[in-house]
Amino acid sequence: MIDTPKVLGGRYEVGALLGRGGMAEVHRGYDTRLSRQVAVKLLRLDLARDQALLTRFRREAQAAAGLSHRDIVAVYDSGENTVIDAGGAEVPLPYIVMELVEGQTLREKLNDHGKLEPGEAARVTMAVLDALAYSHSKGIIHRDIKPANVMVTKDGQVKVMDFGIARALADGAATMTQTSAVMGTAQYLSPEQAQGMPVDARSDLYSAGCMLFELLTGRPPFVGDSPVSIAYQHVGEPIPLPSRFNPLVPPALDTVVSRALVKDRDGRYQSAAEFRADLAAAREGRALGPAPAAAAAAVATEVTPVAAATAVVPTVPAPAGPPPVVTGPLPVPVYADPEPERRRRGGLWALLIALLLLAGAGIGYLAMSGKNDTPPPVTKAAVPQLVPLTRAAAEKALTDKGLKLEVAEQVFDDAAPVDTVMKQDPGAGAEVATGSSVRVTLSRGPSMTQLPDLRGKTKDQAVQALKDAGFTQPPTFGPPVDQPKVDKDKVVTQNPPAGSVKASSVVTLVLATGNVKVGNYVGKNIAVVYIALEQLGLGVKAVYVDSDKEPGTVLEQDRKDLAVPNGSTITFKVAQRPNPTVTSVTTVYTTPSNTSTTTTTTGGTTTTTPPPPGAQGGIPTPAGTDPPRLP
Repeated sequence: MIDTPKVLGGRYEVGALLGRGGMAEVHRGYDTRLSRQVAVKLLRLDLARDQALLTRFRREAQAAAGLSHRDIVAVYDSGENTVIDAGGAEVPLPYIVMELVEGQTLREKLNDHGKLEPGEAARVTMAVLDALAYSHSKGIIHRDIKPANVMVTKDGQVKVMDFGIARALADGAATMTQTSAVMGTAQYLSPEQAQGMPVDARSDLYSAGCMLFELLTGRPPFVGDSPVSIAYQHVGEPIPLPSRFNPLVPPALDTVVSRALVKDRDGRYQSAAEFRADLAAAREGRALGPAPAAAAAAVATEVTPVAAATAVVPTVPAPAGPPPVVTGPLPVPVYADPEPERRRRGGLWALLIALLLLAGAGIGYLAMSGKNDTPPPVTKAAVPQLVPLTRAAAEKALTDKGLKLEVAEQVFDDAAPVDTVMKQDPGAGAEVATGSSVRVTLSRGPSMTQLPDLRGKTKDQAVQALKDAGFTQPPTFGPPVDQPKVDKDKVVTQNPPAGSVKASSVVTLVLATGNVKVGNYVGKNIAVVYIALEQLGLGVKAVYVDSDKEPGTVLEQDRKDLAVPNGSTITFKVAQRPNPTVTSVTTVYTTPSNTSTTTTTTGGTTTTTPPPPGAQGGIPTPAGTDPPRLP
């Protein structure tokens, strides 16, 4: 057991292991400076000597640190920690400090539930596509979109992880490698990745399509005994449809998956926004956007026909040409099983005869009824005012008029609450046929972004950090304050604090004056002064003088009750006991009175005392001798 946790960078305590991947380990951590839980990713020690992997790990930290999006796991910090390997050598071990996301990966959810409900699968994938649209706009390609790299929090928030390098093996999926460089996970590999060709943003979209397929069906589109066999299928095998494995998948989602998994990248979705728009339309029952001609041709040759879903659906021959452009909810594509040529021709003839009979009957009916009947009148209704109703209220208002609501788009807006109508077409009061749809634009609420911790940064650094984080408004500055140990023009406080806030928020910063206020310590003990001024970052100079005050008491202070520059030294006069007084005794001999006196000098006061008893007659002098000579 280790009693004291390992600390990285002097502030990050490394705790329990959360997961282990092909290149790194992720631990729960604690930021002691900001008092928050974090996740710490450490390069595996056995890989720390590989310079190529070291370079890629550092590149991930640089790439991910530049991304700030609600659907991307935030990267707070990075650094390197020197460790001693088994041979006694020092090895640099890089680490990345990230946002700690409490929840499950999509891999764990699939392991628990097998597959997701189609609407939920579409919602999750739309959030992943939002993250990819943002990262692609920054020039960053993920290269490894898969269920193990997507987290879903307890409240349903989607977070994409590991931009740029991480290739987790925890989900047990086969991984393609080349010269020790992870190239991607085989089940979600785009054809161009499998062939070693350069990748671009459309490669991420193919991987997202594979992930959507697995969310809908509980299995990836291609499986095999080895990564090579799976990669071969991505390059050369027809695309299966999700409804082949899950009859509950609606036809519109079949179409979306088909477009995402076109092998020729020019034929698939060209941007994450296009992919997301079709997913939103399929989820809401609206018509999908038109597919590129290259996509239509590719789908005609690449999509694997699906077997008959139920016995009541008629079986028809597979169409010879490309499928029509999708304009609404699609029927489940059903194709006949192979039959002998003779029976196929017989079935075709029977179908043709039936169609001719129906057409003849219809023409006769129209000819007879057209003479006597007039077309029924078209009923109309006035479009109600929908702005700024909630979506539910708008739907009810339209239903009461015999109309339908169609969501044209959803946009961020700082003023409009989530799911409120911002625009409508046709406008209020317009007369339209009953049964028509009114297109509305809904609010997605304010655009949120991650506000970094700006404390300790200079004014210029803080302004640049806000720009880099995507804030649209320049910061405001409050009155500067005296702050111990903070240099002039560095940020002391910020409002709002670091975290997820509106991108349009105005951040207020308070800077330091570079000064600190020193109080009046006269009368206090010098030991207290030392402690107080050390906390303020100030120096103490003590000059001791004799005094009848309690020793250690501050008698005077050169600067008090005012602001002084940080790091200044304050001078104090401090009481001490007087030195012991030296006492001198001088004996004076006098003649002829033959008496003596003793003079005592003490503390500048002279006291004269008579000679001691027995000396009144002076010092006896032997006969015939002179008296003693005084010095």
